[in-house]
Amino acid sequence: MNDWGKVYVDCVEETARLAAHLSDEDLVRPVPATPDWNVRDVLCHAAGAPADSLAGRMDGAPGPAWTGRQITERDDCSVADLIIELRGSVPAIVATLADVERPAIVWDKAVHLADLYEALGQGIPPESTWRAVLDNVGPWRLAELPLTIRCGDATFGAGGPEVAASAYELFRAAFSRRTAAEMRAWAGDTVTDEQLDAVGVFGPRRHPASA
Repeated sequence: MNDWGKVYVDCVEETARLAAHLSDEDLVRPVPATPDWNVRDVLCHAAGAPADSLAGRMDGAPGPAWTGRQITERDDCSVADLIIELRGSVPAIVATLADVERPAIVWDKAVHLADLYEALGQGIPPESTWRAVLDNVGPWRLAELPLTIRCGDATFGAGGPEVAASAYELFRAAFSRRTAAEMRAWAGDTVTDEQLDAVGVFGPRRHPASA
């Protein structure tokens, strides 16, 4: 069984490490994977989501009203305040993860950490922050895809055109962080738009990477 507590802590600490070095210019950078947000907005959500989870403030989750409230409520917070809040909720969140098979709170942290990495031009986050999420989500979320995805030694999908993807690209695509055009770069022309649409849990990302 995955040690979700460790994955969560790794994501939090890597988020805190990134945040410690952000300039004012960095904080207002748009985040390509969540183009309605900038870097600071992602940090507000990073702090706000676990706080809301622990407080039972989950009405509307994970929709825009829920996340938008988290950002608005932290409008006057410094980055240091946000990281203190984020780290402060770690013990209580970790305590909830012992027997959870599919912990959405961990997935959320891993996905948004990768969002920050890409927005800040930092490349690929440490594998310890996302690989367990792909290994957990893949057999469940990708099992019925109308195509076959080969990812290292793993194979996902229910048959159909065969494509190959790196583990990180598949992790990002599975959480709708890749556009259809970006997926086609590794999927090729043997797959249809409808087959690509099925990869992401929310469909493909609709905004181009430059958004």
